Amino acid sequence: MRLDFIRGLYEPGGPYASVYLDTDRSSEGAANVVQRRWAHLRELLAAEGAPPEALDPIGELMLDPVWAAPGRAVFARRGEVVLTEPLACRPRRQTARWSPLPHVVPLLAQRGEHVPHVQVLADRAGAEVTVVAEGRRRETTVEVADWPIQKTGAGGWSQGNFEREVEETWRRNAVAVAEVVEKEAHGVCAEVVVLAGDPKARALVTDHLAKDVVRRLTVAEHGSRAPGADPHHFLQEADAACRAWVDRRCAELLEAFAAGPAVAGLQETARALRDRRVGTVLLRDDPSSTATMWIGPEPTHLSTDPAELAAWGVEEPVRERADAALARAVAATDAELWFVDRIDSPDGIGALLRF
Repeated sequence: MRLDFIRGLYEPGGPYASVYLDTDRSSEGAANVVQRRWAHLRELLAAEGAPPEALDPIGELMLDPVWAAPGRAVFARRGEVVLTEPLACRPRRQTARWSPLPHVVPLLAQRGEHVPHVQVLADRAGAEVTVVAEGRRRETTVEVADWPIQKTGAGGWSQGNFEREVEETWRRNAVAVAEVVEKEAHGVCAEVVVLAGDPKARALVTDHLAKDVVRRLTVAEHGSRAPGADPHHFLQEADAACRAWVDRRCAELLEAFAAGPAVAGLQETARALRDRRVGTVLLRDDPSSTATMWIGPEPTHLSTDPAELAAWGVEEPVRERADAALARAVAATDAELWFVDRIDSPDGIGALLRF
């Protein structure tokens, strides 16, 4: 997971109010429940020193039904909401922190890896191609030739020629679909391409795809372009294909971690981040973690030992959550962050090194 989208959070600096709230309004009277939940978290933030002007914009957003979602993460500083994201389900923990750094890791863990991918619903007339990348969906309809498209089976002296013309129409449409799929897959660096629809059309499109796209291809059993077709099962298969890619990638990263070059543990990972040697941080997903470390004003100022930061010229090291410090350093050094279920490290933290 690249953290480019949170990099702007760290400029010009905190302190930050970080809030994760259950904002589900699906039941009757839920709006009042949301208000009470926010009131409780607001009290916690005020007790930690957050001023009213830093909290009022959060309350306005959380209580506005226009922003309704099962859950919401909000980050604010200096009286301004600087980032908010809806959560697909309720937050694993309702949380409120007033701290030097934004508490972003629960958002990153619940957000999950956004896998850039292409969804294709094909038939012999063309396809609906949907690109999913960077949290957005973009749809394109591909159709080149619409006649002749259907074999009649009527017989007669011209039947053979007519059937060859129909098959040529299918082929032309499949070539056009394959060209669009290739262009879109390369454009967003898609990790997965999911193809569904008419079996004959699927085969024709696959035949005309470049080999590198075929290697990323998953053929789905459900899905149709027919008017009124329910996309539910197709979208489920697309989600499953993306989850399978994430699982494979996690396994590859853990194998690479075991083979090296890599470092294990919080302190060694921090040192490698300071030297900008880290390609990927591996972090065990542990919502209950309370590990802390010391930070300075720069993203690469982080250590488990304040004396080490002092040696780097940090006059007043500040204690902060370790995961918050790691996220800031990862975002600033163009590294990646991946959550894993397990890792051979006593701190549940390790890093793959660039060099």
